[in-house]
Amino acid sequence: MSQKTVIHTDLAPAAIGPYSQAVAAPAGKMVFLSGQIGLNPSTGELVSDNVEDQVRQAFSNLTEVIKAAGGSLESIIKLTLFVTDLKNFGIVNAVMAELIPEPFPARSTVEVSGLPKGALFEVEAVIVA
Repeated sequence: MSQKTVIHTDLAPAAIGPYSQAVAAPAGKMVFLSGQIGLNPSTGELVSDNVEDQVRQAFSNLTEVIKAAGGSLESIIKLTLFVTDLKNFGIVNAVMAELIPEPFPARSTVEVSGLPKGALFEVEAVIVA
């Protein structure tokens, strides 16, 4: 797979975290992944009430779906993050910076009033595999 291309301009605000202003996707199969929350795949229950644990599990679940689609974390061109409390954004950002390789995908973060099963975090992605 050819490398995704990061698009950047100094005429718009620089990224303030592990994401890019925009990403041009390489040629390939575009896959739209549904949101993943911090569910343990074996039990179908949240891994814990701790936001960092849920974020790590959600990204683990997302990674497995990406692999099943024939991609890898490098294949992500767009992430959408959903949090129930923006006060947890620093935790989410730190975990994402640790797990997602550069060049970073484009990203949006949205605070929502609730998520399935009382989750604190959800992540969805678009990949090119």
